[in-house]
Amino acid sequence: MTCLSRCLSVPCRATSVESAMTSTTPEPPPAYSQFRQVFSEEKASELPPHRPWDCAIELIEGAPLPRGRVYPLSVPETEAMNTYIDESLRQGAIRPSTSPAASSFFFIGKKDGGLRPCIDYRGLNAVTIKNRYPLPLISAALEQIGQASIFTKLDLRSAYHLVRIRKGDEWKTAFITQRGHYEYRVMPFGLTNAPAVFQAFMNDIFRDMIDRFVIIYLDDILIYSGNLTEHIGHVRQVLQRLQQHRLYVKLEKSVFHVSQVAFLGSVLSPGCVQMDESKVSAVRQWPPPKTVKEMQRFLGFANYYRRFIRNFSTIAAPLTALTSQKTRTLCWTDAAKAAFDKLKDLFTSAPILHQPDSQLPFVVEVDASETGVGAILSQRVGTPPKLRPCAFYSKKLTPAQRNYDVGNRELLAIKLALEEWRQWLEGALHPFLVLTDHRNLEYLQSAKRLNPRQARWSLFFNLFRFSVSYVPGKKNAKADSLSRLFEQPTCPPSPETILPSTCRVGPIRWDIQDTIEEALLTYRTPTELADLIFQQVFRQFGIPEDIVSDRGPQFITRVWRAFCDQLGVSVSLSSGYHPETNGQTERLNQDIGKYLRQQCHKQPHDWSRFLPWVEYAQNSLIHSSLRLTPFQCVFGYQPPLFPWDTEPGPVPAVDEWFRRSARVWETAHRHLQQASSAQKTYADRRRRPSPLYH
Repeated sequence: MTCLSRCLSVPCRATSVESAMTSTTPEPPPAYSQFRQVFSEEKASELPPHRPWDCAIELIEGAPLPRGRVYPLSVPETEAMNTYIDESLRQGAIRPSTSPAASSFFFIGKKDGGLRPCIDYRGLNAVTIKNRYPLPLISAALEQIGQASIFTKLDLRSAYHLVRIRKGDEWKTAFITQRGHYEYRVMPFGLTNAPAVFQAFMNDIFRDMIDRFVIIYLDDILIYSGNLTEHIGHVRQVLQRLQQHRLYVKLEKSVFHVSQVAFLGSVLSPGCVQMDESKVSAVRQWPPPKTVKEMQRFLGFANYYRRFIRNFSTIAAPLTALTSQKTRTLCWTDAAKAAFDKLKDLFTSAPILHQPDSQLPFVVEVDASETGVGAILSQRVGTPPKLRPCAFYSKKLTPAQRNYDVGNRELLAIKLALEEWRQWLEGALHPFLVLTDHRNLEYLQSAKRLNPRQARWSLFFNLFRFSVSYVPGKKNAKADSLSRLFEQPTCPPSPETILPSTCRVGPIRWDIQDTIEEALLTYRTPTELADLIFQQVFRQFGIPEDIVSDRGPQFITRVWRAFCDQLGVSVSLSSGYHPETNGQTERLNQDIGKYLRQQCHKQPHDWSRFLPWVEYAQNSLIHSSLRLTPFQCVFGYQPPLFPWDTEPGPVPAVDEWFRRSARVWETAHRHLQQASSAQKTYADRRRRPSPLYH
């Protein structure tokens, strides 16, 4: 064996090598040094020539053109936009435009903290005639590998930008920014026909090599051979063809001369095509249920696949028996543990798990809980067609993602599932169906206004052809089970975690009976309410003529009505679902609520200690109609304002209390005045000044 052959027989991954002193750029194996130009990042940024495979954009006749809007950008985004436009103009990738079409331009964040420019082509894609060129059938392509023993995988650099837009169609890709109107000369990311156009291009230029020693799926190229000498010749032919057509390889993401390689969801090795472990890890890592509820959830998941498992009822019997236990915590037996492990093995092996077939439509079932997301990729196979799983997915949410509202968590589940199975779903022959138990997502693709996060995700969704369909939660139990794998054990509530001890909103009584694990909640009785109203209101302000209230249960009881009748007070109840009946109180509650939100943000632990100052500030505010303060109307004089200029006293604790109270009073007074001013502006928006008569 020669020295060169000995070096090449060792698996080689093209990654950068760092030493303590210097950092070198990736280098291809010595056998391919003559093709350095193919690995050139600088060459990849040059404007490619027009070819017969240019991207054509045919529009539906009479359809409206896209009309995007200019999004406001932050200072870092504006700087990134200027850099991107300047660089793209220099490379010739874009040019100024006067197109009647306009798509929106914005940025999305990258994992490394950078910014990626994106164009919202949803409007253009909706009126584009679809290119139905098929993507390769992966299962059939992998069968061609046979007894191959050595592999090389190449990843193209800026793949879509290596294809030109057909002459005369550039105006259709136009986008608008704060800086102006531009259009692409190369195929941009996000066009609905981009996968089909690129696959047709690659198939044509490698037609004589495909199914012999090359598999091509979009920008991923797999080269396989029976021995090293033959393999070097095959790789040379591929690199020569890439160089001939001015296509370039991303060296840092390519691997050379390996005996095992991950490709399109499978792990390839000599004479073997294995399932990628990540496809089934969500089920294999399913932790043993600890409660009856968790066991019921697992059995509900398993029940969907019982028709594919021989003697399912017998295998699952020990687990079913556990659900009849009266205790909350399960008492596991050896038989139950064996049954649990066996079912997980059966879920992730044939005949349950179906090899994805690109000739059949896919179904993606998704769900999100408060702690995680889950998804299942399936296809209908057999006669009659039955839904068979192809892959499972589950992921724990980050603390930031847990703060998303329900709609955004469910949308995140779709995004993560499509990212996980992109190699099968992008450019699929048939549009696929996404099933979710969140009805609002049915209107995702027709939404006119999206928040920034949804706008970023919608650009990614443009790569796929799919529809979203609603299914009730009870029928979405499989994905729901996977999404709840990360739920924390339920802990009994404690008064400290529910309500801080510093919160002074009145007494709260807890009555816990450990023997039956139930909490007895206490509410104010009508008699207690009547006594409270007398103590806090009637005692200070006298007995009123009429009391206006909502239809709370405490205000419609016989005791409350009898109490008011005895005092000669009439009771006026507001109309159902019509809070305007008691508008003054509702309006005051809104003002107080605005202050409390601001104060809770600044002082989340002891805001309740300063509620009296909020009341004092509200009662010291001059009413716009009466020109008097509420305090003055009731007591006949204006209350003294807060003593701002007092000298520090001898007790530091008192001084600190005064300083904090002063801040609270000032903040409350300012916010209440702002609320009053805003109400006046809103009320006067259609009023005209009174005319002056001489």
